[in-house]
Amino acid sequence: MKKIQTRFGEIEYDPANIIHFPDGLIGLDNLKNFLVMPNEKNGPLFWIQSVDDPTFAVVVTDPTNFFLDYAIAPDADEQKKLQIDQDGKYFVLAIVSIGENKTITLNLSGPILYAPETNRAIQVILEDSKYSTRTPLPEIQ
Repeated sequence: MKKIQTRFGEIEYDPANIIHFPDGLIGLDNLKNFLVMPNEKNGPLFWIQSVDDPTFAVVVTDPTNFFLDYAIAPDADEQKKLQIDQDGKYFVLAIVSIGENKTITLNLSGPILYAPETNRAIQVILEDSKYSTRTPLPEIQ
């Protein structure tokens, strides 16, 4: 077991549970190793905590909790980075942002693809203009 000091306090973790981003996050290519930090409140949001820089953590969620038709599949190059084949299991996550006016948005144009069997993840940029880096959560009817 290893330990790091984070905004959540001292975290003890098993290095085998690290999620490895071979290319880092977009704009943060030096941050390659993360831990999943469950949210203290039950709900669809959770943190990924950088092991490389313990001051950095980001909130993520499964975007299909809010956008039922959101579907992303890794291409052959992305499958290679995730070390999965075309039938390999993966999850799609979106980074959550909270604006100054408390507006919650999801980055649907830069999702994270995570392969649990290999503990590898990549952030990709979608070229589909219907998605935004700051997509507001839909209004609840």
